[in-house]
Amino acid sequence: MKDYYQILGVEKNATKEDIKKAFRKLAHKYHPDKKNGDEKKFKEVNEAHQVLSDEKKRSEYDSYGRVFSGGGGYGNQGGFGGGQWDFSDFAGAQGFEDFDIGDIFGEFFGGRKAGRPRGRDIAIDMELDFEDSVFGIEKKVLLNKTSKCDSCDGSGAEKGSDLITCTTCNGRGAVREARRSIFGAITTEKVCNACFGSGKVPENKCKKCKGTGVARKEEEIKIAIPAGVENGEMVRMSGMGEALAGGESGDLYIKIHVKKHLVFKKDGNDLVMDLNIKLSDALLGNTYNIQTLDGDINIKIPPYIEHGSFLKVKEKGIPYERGKRGDLLIKVKIELPKKLSSKAKKIIEELKGEGI
Repeated sequence: MKDYYQILGVEKNATKEDIKKAFRKLAHKYHPDKKNGDEKKFKEVNEAHQVLSDEKKRSEYDSYGRVFSGGGGYGNQGGFGGGQWDFSDFAGAQGFEDFDIGDIFGEFFGGRKAGRPRGRDIAIDMELDFEDSVFGIEKKVLLNKTSKCDSCDGSGAEKGSDLITCTTCNGRGAVREARRSIFGAITTEKVCNACFGSGKVPENKCKKCKGTGVARKEEEIKIAIPAGVENGEMVRMSGMGEALAGGESGDLYIKIHVKKHLVFKKDGNDLVMDLNIKLSDALLGNTYNIQTLDGDINIKIPPYIEHGSFLKVKEKGIPYERGKRGDLLIKVKIELPKKLSSKAKKIIEELKGEGI
């Protein structure tokens, strides 16, 4: 039976920190990519560490001489044999200060590619009148941001100057960078800082943007606010954020704040309003002139309408897909008189006698 304590060179009462330190030292010593490395011993060191660094596995090993909960022990070798690894144990170990787990897996699965950088997103707030939130509107805002240079149209070259092959990356747009890791040298790719990934550089740089193709300036942007936008909703304009040399522009996000209306409220695609009517009109019916967002209309109150009833005016609500519109819903509220004249009281008494 393997003596894991002996393999790591620690006592049976060793602390977790003692075990970790011993593992780091031996893993660095026996690493297969080192000149005098030993793959077999490296596997043994990793197997011992996997068992002794886990409280449950260590307890089973101390009691029975084997591990029952999986990992390490008999028939389950660690390291390159298929066991589990704890890569965090290598962080800070001598010779591996620049360890990056992303570099290792990038190399194993085809190498780490240079991704195209992206400019920052911009977020602004915009206040809208209720009517504009219903029908939509085009607004203009003035933003001070990094945008495509208008002098060279983003090419980075002075007018009349040609673009030539970048000598830093030989026209590839990316450069390779070698770094050390626990598996030896790892090669990664990053965007070339000279040509910003294009593979070309200006023969004569633009004086305004110094060859970057972008410059800080004030830019007026037209923002199309769609019909039916809600309070607190976010409108996104792709590519209208900060521009970046050799990369994609970020996005512009507009958070909408809709002012409250004195009359109307939204309910999905419908508009809702209250209409106060007289008691006599509720009993006998009448016609009321009301103001909608489309202008004045006449609405007929049918006789014997109940308090809280809704009247519907079709297609006077919020526009939505393909020219369709919601409805205007009118909630009827019957106003009772606060005072009655002698004549009114007499009439009410007569109505009372009629069972009304």
